[in-house]
Amino acid sequence: MTTGSCLCGAVRFTVTGPLRPVIACHCGQCRKSSGHHVAATSAHRDHIAVTGVLKWFQSSDTARRGFCGTCGSNLFWDGPGENLSIFAGSLDGATGLQIAGHIFCADKGDYYELPKDVPQAEGYDPALTTRVVD
Repeated sequence: MTTGSCLCGAVRFTVTGPLRPVIACHCGQCRKSSGHHVAATSAHRDHIAVTGVLKWFQSSDTARRGFCGTCGSNLFWDGPGENLSIFAGSLDGATGLQIAGHIFCADKGDYYELPKDVPQAEGYDPALTTRVVD
């Protein structure tokens, strides 16, 4: 089981299933919502239990972002499919996860470089974003 929370602790969650390796998203929306790129894992939505009150922002026609209404911590990205993305920084303690790739690299900021030894996609890449490790 994996646990996580927002900065103030008003929203907490547990994940009882496997987590996908972390994918870094460099799209404009992730950069604007976080102040940098987003590093997120994901799990099957049926394996995630949330306590506390999440606020949701509909960031596009197909996705919304979940955050704490008290402290503003970004916690989830909810789009189509069976998985819910979880911002990796919201997880408690050591996770054993590693960054397995970068998506929307065409939109990345000009103030940082990406490692050459990790897969990169110019835009969305379902092969990276839908993997879950058992």
